[in-house]
Amino acid sequence: MVRIEGDNYPPPRPRQMLASVLSIAKLAVMAIVLLGERLQIWESLNIDPPQAYIWATQNKMYACILIFFVTNMIEGQLISTGAFEVSLNDMPIWSKLESGRLPNPNELHQIIENQLKFSPSH
Repeated sequence: MVRIEGDNYPPPRPRQMLASVLSIAKLAVMAIVLLGERLQIWESLNIDPPQAYIWATQNKMYACILIFFVTNMIEGQLISTGAFEVSLNDMPIWSKLESGRLPNPNELHQIIENQLKFSPSH
């Protein structure tokens, strides 16, 4: 019997933490864009607001969509490991992390066939 199982391979802890911080920062920046005029952040700091901030407050919907998609893309890159592993009867037979590449279908089929041929249960 062949059992196929999928799971996410956890990213390294620093990258996972950075993605979490970026997620919180995304929400904070979006809140500043949406509520910034009411909060009067720049006035309280006695500095002129940056041009990007002025554009963002004038185009709130576009700015929030841009912030959302750009930060989501970066978060996805941070948590993506590209891991692909194949095990047969709890024995690993292919690891993209070790080989650095994905097997082609014929190669994977040949590896599985050889493992089944030399397996003690057959």
